[in-house]
Amino acid sequence: MNNLNQSPFGELKASIEAWSGELGFQAIGITNTQLGEHENHLENWLEKDFHGEMSYMAAHGKKRSRPDELVENTCRIISLRMNYLPEGTAAIEILDSKSTAYIARYTMGRDYHKVIRKRLVKLWSKIEDYLESNQLGKFKGRVFTDSAPVLEKAIAEKAGLGWIGKNTLLLSREAGSWFFLGEIYTDIPFEIDTEYADNHCGTCSACIDVCPTKAIVAPYQLDARKCISYLTIEHKGEIDISLREAMGNRIFGCDDCQLFCPWNKFAKFTEESDFTPRQDLDKSELLRLFSWNETQFLKNTEGSAIRRTGFEGWQRNIAIALGNAEYSDEVKSALKEKLTTASAMVATHIEWALERQNASLSKIRSK
Repeated sequence: MNNLNQSPFGELKASIEAWSGELGFQAIGITNTQLGEHENHLENWLEKDFHGEMSYMAAHGKKRSRPDELVENTCRIISLRMNYLPEGTAAIEILDSKSTAYIARYTMGRDYHKVIRKRLVKLWSKIEDYLESNQLGKFKGRVFTDSAPVLEKAIAEKAGLGWIGKNTLLLSREAGSWFFLGEIYTDIPFEIDTEYADNHCGTCSACIDVCPTKAIVAPYQLDARKCISYLTIEHKGEIDISLREAMGNRIFGCDDCQLFCPWNKFAKFTEESDFTPRQDLDKSELLRLFSWNETQFLKNTEGSAIRRTGFEGWQRNIAIALGNAEYSDEVKSALKEKLTTASAMVATHIEWALERQNASLSKIRSK
């Protein structure tokens, strides 16, 4: 971090670092709005159609990579990170259990958008109070957390919080990658922090090798159309048959490229109670979750980011996981029961799952 005391806003910068810690953030950096290299990367990614159905990634013109066009007069961006991994979630063990649902660890508690946005608003309020009490003038700020056209990983890298790894996630030598990012766009002319220039992935290819659907098509290149996180959350239609088996028991998101990243041995567990798993979502049986009707789904995922997939997507994803599960009469019965009320799209996946269950039963009988 640079010594900012030479600036009239140097003391404010030091205060922001202290306040952010009190509000639950583990790191902070400040950068400018120049994202040229990252703008080129985004354009190349879009040209390859790697964004799939995420049309919002191509919307808004250049505003995603030019912050001062998104928020007029922005000259600085405050980037912050907050750890989210709950202790004791036994991720690897869950992945190895074909009867248990794997849900991405970032989404088992309260919706992070709500948690982080609330903290950022409080932080900006403290900044405004400081500016007023010290007669430093009127300035504007706008908070973001994965809620607008913002290149948050690029901004965080420029702000010195880490480097973008081969899995396209932001990595930190001190904290791995199990964290959320948030930003405050402002016209306060802070001195900026040093960009994180080093890349510590080296020759490691763990994330590429372990990706179940081979969505990391090259270092730093993710084809979202193959990514399980995209398929289970953003994709709203049928999932390609060629990808279903590789999805295993992952019903919402996928953490493999983090779970097997060597840098995550340095990850810190979260102390935020809001990120504690709800409804036993860290270790729920697939059949239990599949038994929910839409009313139960909405009730049990209230305040959770899981709602983004919708009830239909939820059923589709679990049907695939049950098709990948070991044969059991209970699974087969649950699939047949749901088939009578499922939408046409979900029914297609249930029928696939029943075929898989029948094939498993045939193998058992042939032994």
